[in-house]
Amino acid sequence: MRAIWLFLGCISFMAGLIGAFLPLLPTVPLMLLSAFFFARSSERLHHWLLAHPRFGAAIIDWQERGAIGPRAKKLAVASIVATFAISLALGLAPVLLLVQGAILIGVLFFILSRPDA
Repeated sequence: MRAIWLFLGCISFMAGLIGAFLPLLPTVPLMLLSAFFFARSSERLHHWLLAHPRFGAAIIDWQERGAIGPRAKKLAVASIVATFAISLALGLAPVLLLVQGAILIGVLFFILSRPDA
């Protein structure tokens, strides 16, 4: 079973790295997933990820307090607004806009309800 956790951790870590360069692929949630998998498969990789200078602080903040940093919150809000604006500009069907708007508002409330890191 540890091999499966390790494999999933490596896959989510690689996807997170790709997400650091592609705007539509979320990096931090994939790194959080990697930390979850590595905690169950490799203590060494788990500690390495927590000590990582780029991703470690966000992972520790989330694990300890469920916190999201203010900068990440601002970027998330900007992404949500931009996504909905693009959908409006593309002239999506009203029912799709309603569904998308409801989901994005839910995500927005969740993000803004988290404590600051």
